[in-house]
Amino acid sequence: MISKYFNPYTDFGFKKLFGEEASKDLLVDFLNQLLPLQHQIKKLTFKNNENLSDTKEERKSIFDIYCESKTGEKFIVEMQKAKMNFFKDRSLFYSTFPVREQAQKGEWNFYLLPVYFIAILDFEYDEKEDERKFRRDVCLKDQDGDIFYDKLHFKFLQMPLFIKQEHELETHFDKWVYFLKHLEDFDHIPTILNEPIFQKGFDIAEVSHLSSDQYDAYLKSRLSYNENKAVKDTAFSDGKAEGKIEGKIEGKIEIAKTMLEAGFDIATIADITKLTLKEIETLK
Repeated sequence: MISKYFNPYTDFGFKKLFGEEASKDLLVDFLNQLLPLQHQIKKLTFKNNENLSDTKEERKSIFDIYCESKTGEKFIVEMQKAKMNFFKDRSLFYSTFPVREQAQKGEWNFYLLPVYFIAILDFEYDEKEDERKFRRDVCLKDQDGDIFYDKLHFKFLQMPLFIKQEHELETHFDKWVYFLKHLEDFDHIPTILNEPIFQKGFDIAEVSHLSSDQYDAYLKSRLSYNENKAVKDTAFSDGKAEGKIEGKIEGKIEIAKTMLEAGFDIATIADITKLTLKEIETLK
């Protein structure tokens, strides 16, 4: 069964909340919780991200954002809903695009705008339990821990490690993380999130407010997300293969049942889920 609000970790949900002109105010409010005082955003523009990846699928979850601070400083934010495999390598690779694209033809003094790479992770990458951190702010430092270069920053949020409950939320940033982590589980707006910026977020995320085409796109995105979650372990050993395959099938069946309840025809369901017509018939 589809929840009242969409999953913000899906490519569709992530873009709907943070990657459209109509939701710029949400993005600015969220990013300003992560950025330093000198780089609080006054205005931003989305850069065409066609050059950020060789695949259409990768481009869905990457935003290249040009920002101007309240004091007139210009800087770049690279934001993505990071994938699981080799995510540190991916992060470093993608952070080079907004750096290299600043190159100018002819004589150039190599002056660069600051770049912030922000990744929202719906998985844990820290292997050692005693070293796990919900938030990591990373920059280039020397052997004594002094900052060597202050124009390239990485900010990683391991969402599963955020365990605060509603009554424990202290800051606006806490509220944002709580909103993103639990959005799909809410059936109403919690009192602590009942303020304009989050009210707009809930309104955008309400599945019933999507057009039929958007709903169709969301179901496809959700299916893709479920399949990726089912195979999230990077080591694909024979002992784990069966469980992963079962997870993918269960995700397809869940989507098929939801679409049947919503009145979709069997052919459309088969096209989206890749289940056979016979398999879908048995679910009716």
